[in-house]
Amino acid sequence: MSEAIVEIRDYTIEPEWFDAYRAWADTLAAPWLRANLDVIDFWLDCGIEAEVRGSAPDVSENGQANVCWIIRWASKSDRDARFPKVMGSVEWREIWAEHPNPKAYLQQNVRFMRAAAC
Repeated sequence: MSEAIVEIRDYTIEPEWFDAYRAWADTLAAPWLRANLDVIDFWLDCGIEAEVRGSAPDVSENGQANVCWIIRWASKSDRDARFPKVMGSVEWREIWAEHPNPKAYLQQNVRFMRAAAC
């Protein structure tokens, strides 16, 4: 079995800050992250209502995540070694300094997954 994983990052940004966040993400954050990590893609909510189903369809009191991006890694140990360095870089700190409101994150969820066997 391969050690390769993906890191799925979901954020719920306060609605009143979402447009400003979108502008920052589109122009600064997402392009830099794509250039410096193996980002599969970076998605932002487009206003289409979520579909929640199942036997216990509870939604967080913060609502659905409105930002999602996924990073591919060779392994969890590769991620643990490289991610802090990339996010601690001078370049990222300069981009982060342009964030419209770093306190607008109502919820952050990070998951790690492997591809299903085919």
